Amino acid sequence: MDRFVSNFTNRLDAKGRVSIPAPFRAILARDGFEGLYVHPALDAPACDAGGHRLLSEIDAFLSGLPAYSDERDQLSTALFGTSEILKVDQEGRVGVSEQIRAHTGLTDAVTFVGLGHKFQLWRPDRFQAHLAEARDRVRELKRSFGREARAPGAREQ
Repeated sequence: MDRFVSNFTNRLDAKGRVSIPAPFRAILARDGFEGLYVHPALDAPACDAGGHRLLSEIDAFLSGLPAYSDERDQLSTALFGTSEILKVDQEGRVGVSEQIRAHTGLTDAVTFVGLGHKFQLWRPDRFQAHLAEARDRVRELKRSFGREARAPGAREQ
């Protein structure tokens, strides 16, 4: 499978490095990207990370916007202008920069969260709050699908 799935929490070492989870490293190796592409998430206190596949998704998204438009320039700035390419060492670790720490609030541990074509880096407690909110929203969405699927005039139980 070439999808980033599950979540893992690893500690930052004294030099500010963290080990990328082995399943994620295997996917990155198959992707062939040298290093780890990282940018601040647009709507969360997390960073998006990945390789060629993530960059292809970004390119495809941006190519759908008119060239030289304000929207394309703003998104390009947010997605490329604040990005970093982190070097992965022989042990599968990356150094967590001050920019990443500032955006995510990372201190002593990192939660890696698989999102299919990419993964995110979260401060563990912030990820737990985000996960609880996501589960609440999914439950509400599921309930709304159930209401829409009922026949007209049917009563809720």
